[in-house]
Amino acid sequence: MSPDSNPDPSRQPSHEWPIVDSETEYETGWYTGGYDRVQQPDGSEKSYYWAELPDAVVVVARSGDELILVDQYRPTIREQCLELPAGIVEDGESYTEAGRRELREETGFDAAGISLLEEFWCSTGVLRHRRGIVFAEGLEPVESDLDDNEFLTVTTVPIADALDVARREPANDATIEGVLLARAEGLL
Repeated sequence: MSPDSNPDPSRQPSHEWPIVDSETEYETGWYTGGYDRVQQPDGSEKSYYWAELPDAVVVVARSGDELILVDQYRPTIREQCLELPAGIVEDGESYTEAGRRELREETGFDAAGISLLEEFWCSTGVLRHRRGIVFAEGLEPVESDLDDNEFLTVTTVPIADALDVARREPANDATIEGVLLARAEGLL
């Protein structure tokens, strides 16, 4: 029998599992968390916990033969991280508009061109969170405008070293994804 065949109809995938109960257990202003109690295809019930976050954008910004990165401390993992500029998509913004704004605020660069590489769900086992990755080019220096909780340094790495740098500990998914997507598109 092939790994794709499944003779038990109760184990077949369904597009919707009935929600028996849904509870929001906390709201932080940054994200909301709770659980959905669902009826699984075999008739059993199980609670699936989730955290819901606003959409985010990650910016792959190229300046000549260099990639723009930000170096910042991430209290959640207690590590200093070298990563692509990123931030929350504000109400009414597209990923490209948010990417342009975040790039300007965090790095002090404005892009002549910005395009969406990909948008997708993140960590679907626990998060309700979408991410867009954008590519920015034709960078011109402008004044940065950091949020009051942003303490970061702007740096660059050679495009040729970008993937190796992205993979260094403490590596993060958004930076690796951004570099790989831009590379796959022939932009890096």
